[in-house]
Amino acid sequence: MRSIPAYPSDMTLGDAPPAPAAFRRAVASLRPAEVRPEIELEDIPAPQRLAPYSAAIGASVYRDDDELAVGRLIVLFDPDGQRGWDGQFRLVAYVRADMEPEITEDPLLGPVAWSWLTESLETHGAGYAAAGGTVTRAVSEGFGNKADDPVSTELELRASWSPLEEDLSGHVSAWCDLMCLAAGIPPLPPGVATLSPRRRDDPEPFRT
Repeated sequence: MRSIPAYPSDMTLGDAPPAPAAFRRAVASLRPAEVRPEIELEDIPAPQRLAPYSAAIGASVYRDDDELAVGRLIVLFDPDGQRGWDGQFRLVAYVRADMEPEITEDPLLGPVAWSWLTESLETHGAGYAAAGGTVTRAVSEGFGNKADDPVSTELELRASWSPLEEDLSGHVSAWCDLMCLAAGIPPLPPGVATLSPRRRDDPEPFRT
C-alpha cells in the first residue's frame, strides 16, 4: 500500500502548521502490516469540508481477477469535536458489493449486513460509540443500447462511528472483514495469519 499522507491534502509546507499529533498517530495506524490476500488497499483523496483534518483509504476485494466488492474508510478529526461525534474522531465507511437477486430480496438482509459491521468491530476489539448507518439494495437494469445488459443487484452499506482510541488498526481490520463478508468470503478462522497487502501488478496472489 502506498504511503498515506499525514496531513490534509489542501495543506502544503510553509502555509499551515503540522496536523495535530493525535491525528498523525491515527493516520499512521491506517497502514496495516498484514491484510487478507483477497484485499487490495490504496490511499485515496479525503473529503476536506467535513472536518479540519481528514485522511482516507480505499479497498477492493478480489477473487482471482474478479472484483467482488469495493469500499472506502475516511478518518475525520476535529480537535473541538462535532455534534453527534462523541469525541474528536469520526470514521465514515462505505462498502458496495454485487449480490445475487434472491439475497437482496431477503427482508433480513439489512439487519444481517449491519451485524457484519458491529460483530467485526467487536471481534477485533475496536471500541466505538455513536454508530449509525444505512443498508441499501440497488437494482440496475439496462435500456436502449444497453437493453441486453444483465440485471445487476448490489448491496451498499454506509456507516459512521466514533473510535474510542487513536489506534485505528482494529477498525481497519473490521472494515476489511465487512467487505469480505459482503463479497461472500467468510472470516478467517482464529489463529490463521493474514498476509501482506496485495498489489494488482503482482504476477500471482500471495499464497500461504
